[in-house]
Amino acid sequence: MITFKKAEEKDVPLILSMIRELAEYEGLLDEVIADEATLLHNLFERQMAEVIFPMAGATEAGFVLFFHNFSTFLGKPGIYIEDLYIRKEYRGKGYGKATIEEIRRIARGRDCGRVEWWCLDSNTPSIEFYRRLGAEAMTDWTVYRLAGKTPEEMR
Repeated sequence: MITFKKAEEKDVPLILSMIRELAEYEGLLDEVIADEATLLHNLFERQMAEVIFPMAGATEAGFVLFFHNFSTFLGKPGIYIEDLYIRKEYRGKGYGKATIEEIRRIARGRDCGRVEWWCLDSNTPSIEFYRRLGAEAMTDWTVYRLAGKTPEEMR
């Protein structure tokens, strides 16, 4: 049976390590600028997002980082999965599916109207996995972004 553990402040180094593992898997390691202090501040002091670990016994098999968004059409909050990562040695063993189910359980408990996430078009294994779960690609929408490494760059 797969269990889950909510991340605590002491887990910040592990979270950052897994973020880097995920970025390397996606070929985006050069885009990671997060550091432990930033994660500590935003995840635990400001509580801007949550992290849960699927557990393989006493070992973290991966992580999911998520936060609430809001659907004006539904008039309800939703959950947005920013990252879902299962370490290589645990893939194909049910951890990804169990993690999505845990997020769905949390969403139902919080009266959320939907769970959403993005996936790189090049990440074929994940796309196939999401389709097997019954997830649908949102082909009628285009993602736009305003970004900056500092607040001043956002202006």
